[in-house]
Amino acid sequence: MTTSKRIVLSLTALLGGAVLLLAAYSWVTLHLSYSEGERAGYLQKFSKRGWVCKTWEGEILLTSMPGAIPEKFEFSVRDDEVARQLMAATGKRVVLSYDQHKGVPSACFGETEYFITKVAVSQ
Repeated sequence: MTTSKRIVLSLTALLGGAVLLLAAYSWVTLHLSYSEGERAGYLQKFSKRGWVCKTWEGEILLTSMPGAIPEKFEFSVRDDEVARQLMAATGKRVVLSYDQHKGVPSACFGETEYFITKVAVSQ
């Protein structure tokens, strides 16, 4: 085997290994959650956005006490059924169950680290 063939083979193996490591890292960050929880508030904004990777993104206003300045909670949605439920709940008070995924390598999966898993409209 010539030296140039060895170099090409080594570079190909190195590139393949890097791609496999990135794929494994992406899988881990998307399937293992750092934290889970619920947030309640008024669904203010929800839309599908992005230039290349279209993702569902939204925000709710969290209010702890009447008269207090509301805090925004921004989130992403990967499930189309959950997105449909959120579209129907725009402007209403909702309780969102979420998984937090830290270190997701691309905005193509969602622009935030909070991914909504369940929606309940509150009265």
